[in-house]
Amino acid sequence: MNRTTQLPDRRTAHDRNGAATAVPPPARTAPRRRPTSQQWAAWGFLAPVTLYLILFYAYPLYRNVDLSLRNYTVRSFVQGDAPFTGLENYLTVFDDPTFGPALLHTVVFTTVSLVFQYAIGLALAVFFSRHFRLSATLRALFLVPWLLPLIVSASTWSWMLNSDSGIVNAALHAVGIGPVNWLTSPSWSLTSVIIANVWIGVPFNLVVLHSGLQSIPTSLYEAAALDGANAWQRFWRITFPLLRPVSAITLLLGLVYTLKVFDIIWIMTKGGPADSTTTFATWSYQLGFGNLLPAFGPGAAVGNLLVVAALVFGLVYLRVQRKQYVS
Repeated sequence: MNRTTQLPDRRTAHDRNGAATAVPPPARTAPRRRPTSQQWAAWGFLAPVTLYLILFYAYPLYRNVDLSLRNYTVRSFVQGDAPFTGLENYLTVFDDPTFGPALLHTVVFTTVSLVFQYAIGLALAVFFSRHFRLSATLRALFLVPWLLPLIVSASTWSWMLNSDSGIVNAALHAVGIGPVNWLTSPSWSLTSVIIANVWIGVPFNLVVLHSGLQSIPTSLYEAAALDGANAWQRFWRITFPLLRPVSAITLLLGLVYTLKVFDIIWIMTKGGPADSTTTFATWSYQLGFGNLLPAFGPGAAVGNLLVVAALVFGLVYLRVQRKQYVS
């Protein structure tokens, strides 16, 4: 019985010299795999998050960018036929005399608030990390300013700092100091809203930094104490360096939140007096909704400047974290 071997199908081709060369058969394409049940489940869990991000983040951001690039009026805002103007709204904002003071107030308000919120929060976190009696109770009481609605906190501070009937001026009068126009004087109004914002933001820093302190091994402090290090040396050489990752995310979140603070300033001073507390957040609202003839385009442009500032700081944070991870 003759056995024949099946050879692979090869086509022949001729080169320039006429010699026959074998050409390999065409490669077979792998069949497409159908999604498994686990992949469908993963897409099912991912779909609500994706839909939420599109509806509440991507689309509002797109609309805000579109507002800043068109000349919207009340009629065109409803009908949607606003002409495209490019960067004209941004140039209008930059040429506005309010831009310089608003930028300065935003920087001062954000920087001073972050410094005091972080410093006071860190001091309280170190204090409560000793776990003395009533430590948990007192720490819970410090969370009250953070849990209160912003309208309640701002209204309370507005009453306390009232020039005529405020409790702060009453306390100053008791020690022989004259009344201070906290909310009606351009020299004190920005300080007043900063004090209120610091009071509201300290609990957040306390909670996050206190949780970061719990991850530091106590053996490091015991070894440093045996080596003769005092409390300040233990803090500066152990606590502060090991707390840097937590401090970085705390400052970043505080920065993003403080840049967009609107409720406190608007309830207490409405950006005044004489625009002394006008920031980009309040200015954007005033342009878009604070006038009889709203300027939707410039208002959206100011809001986009805040978004860009927060994005830049976020990218800087990610770059620094990546360098620390690599090193």
